[in-house]
Amino acid sequence: MNFIKERSRILTVNLTPGTTFFGEELVRRGKEYRVLDPTRSKLGAALMKGLQQHGILPGKTVLYLGASHGYTPSFVSDLVGNEGFVFCLDFAPRVVRDLVFVCEARTNMAPILASANEPETYAGVVPIVDVVYQDIAQREQVAMFLKNCDRFLRRGGYGLLALKARSIDVAKKPGEIFKRVRKEFEDGEASKRYVLIDYRELHPFEKDHAFYVVKKK
Repeated sequence: MNFIKERSRILTVNLTPGTTFFGEELVRRGKEYRVLDPTRSKLGAALMKGLQQHGILPGKTVLYLGASHGYTPSFVSDLVGNEGFVFCLDFAPRVVRDLVFVCEARTNMAPILASANEPETYAGVVPIVDVVYQDIAQREQVAMFLKNCDRFLRRGGYGLLALKARSIDVAKKPGEIFKRVRKEFEDGEASKRYVLIDYRELHPFEKDHAFYVVKKK
């Protein structure tokens, strides 16, 4: 396992020993570890809820959509290690400015200023990857996720979707949205190309969020 799970927190080996970027706690367990707060990270919340199959392993290449300031991407950087790589994409110039500083300090991360809804604009930069991770709160987030997985995810690779129900339809109960998206992966058009291998609702760490893991056929 490439992380340590301790009660209410996740620990990852710090690739930049002695350095923090977001005020995270550092602890020693032989090596120096960073503490991933599950209330600040959907990945951290999913791991705390028992997620096991995620594909973010040493040496793997990840396309991270919705990287924001870089909090969770920096922990993904820890998980893939120096032999792996994380392409960190966001469309907001203000947050990408912060993201650049994190990427400059870590040789296995690169920032990309682009819209995840337009993969053709970064197709010349991003190769075929082992993992596509998306955390974008937009109405068409599922379609956007599938568009990127279709284009960049290798066969047998993992797609990780942190879904915010209220961004899809504020009038419907989150449980209804979660069920509808599951059905799309299990019986819908997406099931022809992907297999749903894990699903976790993220309460109490993240309200109205669920986490889906699919594997490309």
